[in-house]
Amino acid sequence: MSMEYESAGDYIKHHLGHLTLGNPESFWSIHLDTMFFSLAMGGLFLFIFMQAAKYVTQGVPGNLQNLVEIIVGFVDQQVKDTFHGRSNLIAPLALTLFVWIFLMNLLKLLPYDLIPYLAHAVGLEYMRINPTSDINATFGMSLAVFGLIIYYSIHIKGGAGFAKEMLLHPFGKWLMPFNLVLKVVEEIAKPVSLSLRLFGNMYAGGLIFTLIALLPWYIQWSLGLPWSLFKLLIITLQAFIFMVLTIVYLSMAHEDH
Repeated sequence: MSMEYESAGDYIKHHLGHLTLGNPESFWSIHLDTMFFSLAMGGLFLFIFMQAAKYVTQGVPGNLQNLVEIIVGFVDQQVKDTFHGRSNLIAPLALTLFVWIFLMNLLKLLPYDLIPYLAHAVGLEYMRINPTSDINATFGMSLAVFGLIIYYSIHIKGGAGFAKEMLLHPFGKWLMPFNLVLKVVEEIAKPVSLSLRLFGNMYAGGLIFTLIALLPWYIQWSLGLPWSLFKLLIITLQAFIFMVLTIVYLSMAHEDH
């Protein structure tokens, strides 16, 4: 451990705490560390892709251009295979979600005590570095996607078409109240599943890193390295799943029955 704690419970509590603006018990408090690192990773994403676009060449591409082209091609293929409507937004949105979530997840692989130690050195009690292990961040992203789902459902089908879909499917006009309940539950389940899946995996991974950090230093490496390699697969997979489900949900919103 980088700092002294009275017990293992205090260590775990400290590393799972947030740098908060306002009353931590209040709904209106803001997790400043989540905001800072999520915006920082968003800025890093923009910087990397702007640099690749700035120095793009039709000749022999550099390593950065190769990497960006691979990512863009991969995401574009997922959109072509999954999305069946027509929209200029879906591919850029999918690319943004995939890379941004991956970068936020990747923070989990930094030395576990480094950022809290540096924060403590400048007088900050808490500094949690992984935004996607904060349910507020994952719910925020999923609610933004949910807003797009509702928007496109009404935009493509029209207000009357959307109302008919909510009231008449799947059992017809004689069971409209039952149909409405089922459709509301189905729609609400989309942002809930998106956010909780990402949050649960990242939170559990961080908790395991915390437990490994409590072990003696000569044991930490034997467990930390394999878990970090496995976690690299998980953080990529979770970014991919969030992206693909977003594409699927928006494709469903574009279907006009």
